[in-house]
Amino acid sequence: MANTMKAARWYAAKDIRVEATAIPEPHAGQVKIAVQFAGICGSDLHEYVHGPQLIPVDQPYPLNGHQGITTLGHEFSGVIDAVGEGVDHLKVGDRVVVEPLFKNFDSPFIPNGEYNLSEPLGFIGLSGNGGFASYVVVEDYMVHKIPDTMSFEKGALVEPAAVAVYAVLQSGLKIGQTVLISGAGPIGLLCLQAALAAGATTVIVTDIADKRLDKAKALGATHIINAKEEGLSQKVKSITGLGVDVFLDCAGVQSSYTNGIDSVRNGGTAVLVALFGKPVNTNVLDQVLREITIKGIIAYRNIFPQVIALIDSGRMPVEKLVTRKISLDNIVNEGFEALVNDPTEVKILIDIQKA
Repeated sequence: MANTMKAARWYAAKDIRVEATAIPEPHAGQVKIAVQFAGICGSDLHEYVHGPQLIPVDQPYPLNGHQGITTLGHEFSGVIDAVGEGVDHLKVGDRVVVEPLFKNFDSPFIPNGEYNLSEPLGFIGLSGNGGFASYVVVEDYMVHKIPDTMSFEKGALVEPAAVAVYAVLQSGLKIGQTVLISGAGPIGLLCLQAALAAGATTVIVTDIADKRLDKAKALGATHIINAKEEGLSQKVKSITGLGVDVFLDCAGVQSSYTNGIDSVRNGGTAVLVALFGKPVNTNVLDQVLREITIKGIIAYRNIFPQVIALIDSGRMPVEKLVTRKISLDNIVNEGFEALVNDPTEVKILIDIQKA
């Protein structure tokens, strides 16, 4: 039996190599998963284009000692292949997805359940080897079973869907309210699905790419606006009256932030979902006088079971985001390069078992 496997490994920006690497085996408290489908995330794309960002290069990640060359991939589904000592709630053959956040059990944020705030922040596929490989080893607390009715393709979308569902929950969105989403990439489109599932009546989506706006419309956006147009906040107010109840920033740039805050009604809420690449300027007096809540969020917590149920029930038809399925060998050209160069691509899945 071979003791090596194929993996897509990050060496540096614009240097991802599909090569043979050792098959990992689980230690105590760990689980080995045979990966079925894995999605390419925006953060993977950032590592490819601008990295290293979250990959530990200068010094090891404190929770596991990982450093340097990294197998990417944190959105994936698979089947348990082996379990380490002390793992008794999971077994070989279980169909699973992975919640890739590392927990620092010495952190004061763990006992109160706010584990996404524990430091140092880290993810499988960035701070440790991930799912762009035939096998991956993860901590047992990261593993969630999925029902037999859920395909592995849908399973690979649970992690990004969790970001969107958490964003909508943290916004306090109520049935019948109005929402503005900036950015019609995968997270923005999943936020659209989550907002609709939560009962929003009006969901306005903005982006600078018309093809992505078309996708938003197809997925149920009530209104789409090209963000390059002038007077965006006036257009939003002409649709909603006072402005939107909730603004979700999934673009993470100065213009999306400014337009979004200007589009929120007095007393409304803005949730910053995107990983902003640069600082933004903000008019704090305006926010004070209009009593606007601005909330940053990171990832998710205590939500995977609900997200799995939402997807399995059909309430979030996440499979509609998939624009391409590729093999691991073609991940650079048909995956990363396609996402960089083609705005019609939304979510690309890697069929790991495909030769």
